[in-house]
Amino acid sequence: MDHKRKADDSEGGDKEPVDTPSSDAIVVKRSRSDAEGAIVESKPTSGAIIAAPPGRTSSLKAPIMLLTGHKAEVNTVRFPPSGEFLASAGGDREIFFWNTYGECINYMVLTGHTASILELGWSGDGTKIATASADKTVGIWDVERGMRIKKCREHTSFVNSCSVTRRGTALVASASDDTTARVWDPRMKLSAQTFSHNYPLTSVTWSDAGDMLFTGGLDNIVRAWDMRKGDVVHSFVGHDDTITGLRVSHDGSYLLSNAMDHTVRVWDVRPYAPIDRQLKVFTGCHHGVERSLLRCAWSKDGERVAAGSSDQFVHVWDTTSRRLLYKLPGHAGSVNDVDFHPKEPIIVSCSSDRTIYLGELAA
Repeated sequence: MDHKRKADDSEGGDKEPVDTPSSDAIVVKRSRSDAEGAIVESKPTSGAIIAAPPGRTSSLKAPIMLLTGHKAEVNTVRFPPSGEFLASAGGDREIFFWNTYGECINYMVLTGHTASILELGWSGDGTKIATASADKTVGIWDVERGMRIKKCREHTSFVNSCSVTRRGTALVASASDDTTARVWDPRMKLSAQTFSHNYPLTSVTWSDAGDMLFTGGLDNIVRAWDMRKGDVVHSFVGHDDTITGLRVSHDGSYLLSNAMDHTVRVWDVRPYAPIDRQLKVFTGCHHGVERSLLRCAWSKDGERVAAGSSDQFVHVWDTTSRRLLYKLPGHAGSVNDVDFHPKEPIIVSCSSDRTIYLGELAA
């Protein structure tokens, strides 16, 4: 599966801002301010979110902010629970941290992986992140100290996905081409649990309470694993191609999945749901011949879902009506990951074109 995540190590200089079709939108470009990858001396913003300017719905400096600095494709981007900053990573093997507000300064860069980083996830308290890499390892990082605190080495092939529990001890789950999902406790030397499959795994995510683990891979099936029993308790069948992204809603009731069959689906994961747990199917996004692992996301209130797409657009749907609300332009390559801000109507996206966009949505 090397073809779907080949790292690009070519040098990436500053580029002109990407043109967008909207004539009245202001695009502010923010580039990485350290050419050599050293930690930048500024700090993340802190305190309460500044009130949105008149006529605006968010506290972003401009309705659209373009962040540049990565030297290869950007595979993953996520907000922490505070929303004050964001982290991104990709083919250049570096983890960038950016301020969400003001000048969107790249205030810290962490290094340590030796191959492309395919996904990252934040802990519930926003103090740690986990990273999944094609170097066959999982990294657990202390964001406040700016250092890696654990390197998990037991996988024998690419680690495609990772997820961190939302509450309590920050347990990390990983999914790999070696057909296993593993659970890591930062306090333990070896993995705490292993869940074996028959096919390579491409996505993993925790339930809200951390009592179940959801996995998806090349057999097109999403499985729910009971952490206490170590067995599959539900199998969600409906996709016709590889699962590329999984995210649980913020209230823990629903699971979102993205797949190479060009659909995004919602599943009911409540304990006493009906036998047919598939609730909705969203269409419109695309997976190209490069077969990248395109992710998906929920808004905080659950009223919107979004997904990456190979057509260079960010797709956002209304969860209830399934209507496509936004098809956001700007990227010049496949949109690999998206995330919603936890407190404001802001969406972030990253792309194979090496850029990140922060965009303001209607309230």
